[in-house]
Amino acid sequence: MKSNRKLILQLCGATLGMFLFGFALVPLYDVFCDITGLNGKVELVAKKNTGVIDTTRAIKVQFIANTNESMPWDFVAKDVEMTVHPGENARADFFVQNLTDEQMVGQAIVSVSPSIGAKYFHKTQCFCFDRQVLNGKQAQDVSVLFSLDTDLPDSVKKITLSYTFFDITDLQPVAAN
Repeated sequence: MKSNRKLILQLCGATLGMFLFGFALVPLYDVFCDITGLNGKVELVAKKNTGVIDTTRAIKVQFIANTNESMPWDFVAKDVEMTVHPGENARADFFVQNLTDEQMVGQAIVSVSPSIGAKYFHKTQCFCFDRQVLNGKQAQDVSVLFSLDTDLPDSVKKITLSYTFFDITDLQPVAAN
């Protein structure tokens, strides 16, 4: 009887420990990403361009457009690659279309690689800032306005932006027409 109580207490303690560890994972992951520079998260706060353009450097910026496997949209980058000088304002265009007959809500999530480039990549306007509501078969052009910081390390010669659209229709109430 005493050994059963001890076992039950050990199992409850282990369960509580796993539960607390699960809550600690998100902040630990963020600290890990900050320290190592992994994950390529970009800041969602726009930074004012200083107006200084470094014409001595040319950075290739590539754009990749994806949809989550459960997202029935067509999403392509019109501008697959461009050359940008640090400090220069640039614009990249994309095409998105809802392939279903129903209204859907999508949200694009961006990742930057190499991850060190994320710190120096500044979006001033982006379709990824807002949820995209598309009626059935509706198509539209969307864009991102951006600049690269002049402090971008010289070792970075190419930056890749990868956008992935996710279906958030169930999370976002769709307005009636």
